[in-house]
Amino acid sequence: MNILLIGSGGREHAFAWKIKQSAKCDKLFVAPGNAGTALIAMNVPIAVDDFQQLGAFCIEQKIDLVLVGPEVPLVKGIRDYFETDERLKSILMVGPGKAGAQLEGSKDFSKQFMVRHQVPTARAKTFFSNQTNEAQQYLEGFPPPFVLKADGLAAGKGVVISTSLAEAKAAIREMLEEKKFGEASSKVLVEEFLEGIELSVFVLTDGEDYVILPEAKDYKRIGDGDTGPNTGGMGSVSPVPFADGVFMKKVEEKIIKPTINGLQKEGINYKGFIFIGLMNVKGEPYVIEYNARMGDPETQSVMARIKSDWVELLVACAKGKLKNHIIEVDPSYVTTVVMAAGGYPDRYEKGKIISGLDQSLSALVFQAGTKMKEGKIITDGGRVLAVTGKGKDINEAVTNSYEAVKKISWEDAYYRKDIGNDLG
Repeated sequence: MNILLIGSGGREHAFAWKIKQSAKCDKLFVAPGNAGTALIAMNVPIAVDDFQQLGAFCIEQKIDLVLVGPEVPLVKGIRDYFETDERLKSILMVGPGKAGAQLEGSKDFSKQFMVRHQVPTARAKTFFSNQTNEAQQYLEGFPPPFVLKADGLAAGKGVVISTSLAEAKAAIREMLEEKKFGEASSKVLVEEFLEGIELSVFVLTDGEDYVILPEAKDYKRIGDGDTGPNTGGMGSVSPVPFADGVFMKKVEEKIIKPTINGLQKEGINYKGFIFIGLMNVKGEPYVIEYNARMGDPETQSVMARIKSDWVELLVACAKGKLKNHIIEVDPSYVTTVVMAAGGYPDRYEKGKIISGLDQSLSALVFQAGTKMKEGKIITDGGRVLAVTGKGKDINEAVTNSYEAVKKISWEDAYYRKDIGNDLG
């Protein structure tokens, strides 16, 4: 098969790495890709939301399967574009249409969807840009901390957790009136805070049947001990010790099945990933958010544990034939440590030369914000590398990740030192 993978992050490098292991993959293209994907596939300089160019490329290269990595093309309707073009509609695609991608594209839509289908979630109310006063009054009915969520896409940074009422009221004004997250915060959800441990569960569904992929825990805050602002994710661990059989059965019965049944009831034909961000509250799962794609950096840890043919699984999903599909999972522990540019998630510099990638390392290195310049790999984003170590237990996996991290460097590189410590 000729396969086109859309995206340019660490998630896409991990997907590319896994796809290349399949005998079913003839040619693999990545649009636009990064310096890491260029080592194992052919990068194509097309933006993820340039549907016209992507479609033309698929025709030209006789692409059989498209895997959409990031959320932006899904929310903008890449599937809808392909399905309404006679020349493109026969191409297999993994990724939901515009209607299904609203689960991620609109926090308001996804919250109402959960309520409609009795999916356990935190109490919340949505406020518009002309309702700052009403939102601030609503906050007074909650004990701190307060959770404020921009309705639209904000690159994983649209959630603010405030520890005091004054701070929350100021944040609401910044989001609604000053458009802190641009158009994404023209609507804001005020949500009750759930006390518990976070967990990411990934489901691949063809709209009727589904496969549950290995779960993971990610680390969103920039600083050790979960301090500082939210990022796109600074590390991940899989498996998650508290996600035992009993807990995962609750997740399947109370969350996964009602979610997929809800999509069917609403006439949404969903073929792709559902990333369910959960909170384990005293042994009960509550949904914090849905995403319409795999997570980053969770994908790096998850891909390292899947033993089955990944392309076979993607094709079954795209064709609506996931029924009775079973995946084989490596019982090993995997930890991913993200190496970021100094200053991320705020202002940071690009163009720093990365050294150490040519050494023998104790972990896989998935590239994210990188590009090639004059034969050297340089930094080209906030999150630059994801270093993924494996071990028989969490401590060995963590050791392997950090031993590799220590051999890689560039000016002003930054990483958390405590990934996996809370689970070891």
